[in-house]
Amino acid sequence: MSFQHHSNDFLPPIMAGLISVIVNYGGTFILIFQAAQMAGLSHELTASWVWSISIGVGITGILLSWYTREPIITAWSTPAAAFLIMTLVTVPYSEAIGAYLLSALAFVILGITGYFEKLIGLIPTGIASGLLAGILLQFGIAAFTNMTIDPFLAISLFFIYLITKRFSARFAIISVLIFGFIFLLLQSRIDFSGFELKLASPIFTTPTFSINSILSVALPLFLITLTGQYMPGLLVLKNDGFHTNAKPILIVTGLGSFLMAPFGSHAFNLAAITAAICTGKESHEDPSKRWISGIAAGVFYILVGIFGVTLAAVFAAFPVAFISTLAGLALLGTIAGSLANAMSDIDCREASLITFLATTANISLFGVGGAFWGLVLGLISYLVLNGKFKTKTLS
Repeated sequence: MSFQHHSNDFLPPIMAGLISVIVNYGGTFILIFQAAQMAGLSHELTASWVWSISIGVGITGILLSWYTREPIITAWSTPAAAFLIMTLVTVPYSEAIGAYLLSALAFVILGITGYFEKLIGLIPTGIASGLLAGILLQFGIAAFTNMTIDPFLAISLFFIYLITKRFSARFAIISVLIFGFIFLLLQSRIDFSGFELKLASPIFTTPTFSINSILSVALPLFLITLTGQYMPGLLVLKNDGFHTNAKPILIVTGLGSFLMAPFGSHAFNLAAITAAICTGKESHEDPSKRWISGIAAGVFYILVGIFGVTLAAVFAAFPVAFISTLAGLALLGTIAGSLANAMSDIDCREASLITFLATTANISLFGVGGAFWGLVLGLISYLVLNGKFKTKTLS
């Protein structure tokens, strides 16, 4: 009887952990493969990226959930992965690794000094949201551009997404992935020649540093992860009644990101979108039992990481149009939320719009990429139009 009771206690949070992991891999992990393709990384380097980020996310999530007894769900930085698709085309891989190290180090410092709230207060929310929306817009557009390139596939995926979303938002992207897979199999459009079940082995890349990579990779990566992941992630926890201190989360995820960066991991942090699956009532009626979902998610991440090569091969087998449509549909919610936030503050609206448009335009000046200039132009506009920064803290 007591065993039955315990398994009933543990099963819902374990399932919540599993679902959050599936949603992450089935939804936005595709961006990492797209970035790796754009950078021209080999299967082995891609698998090392998968290994380092999955193992890193798994271990930090387990440590933080166990230490805080709260469902601390960690994940890779989704907006940062999207940002890297544009960036890795022009930045050498070793310089990108150097930028990942610097960004991770900045999070450790931010955690130790406790300046997190102050820094967030400095960047107007609208501008941060405009930056994120501008980075992600390309992906949203790609889902519809594919209707010209591969009409039958892209339109089918779109309608599968709409119909499933009508009944269950959580399973919309997974349904698109499954239906798309079956659809492509029937058309024999999946190339399984490179497929084999084997363990991932990490590959160490020696980091190099340049002013360009610091300004066009490290700085945007830091700001995007801060505003696009840590801020909403902490809000999700607060909304579900968890009074989490940002300090241990920043230190542990920052250190983890730093240690895994040379193996390809771009950034891992507090989960935002998928965290809600584990922090809410669906996970467990009793909030004090929900931390189990954080441990469960961590274990599933580690299992996936061990088979990183296989996962890399599976995604490499899919047509490009399928992957970019899936990514675009997966990010629709995030794009909508970012745009709504960017436009919500009237004082900041025009500066947010400028940030959004300038980031979307992907300006390249002095070898420095679009996200940096979008942010700079947005902040200058805000200062000129409003005459000062309006600081506010996360309440």
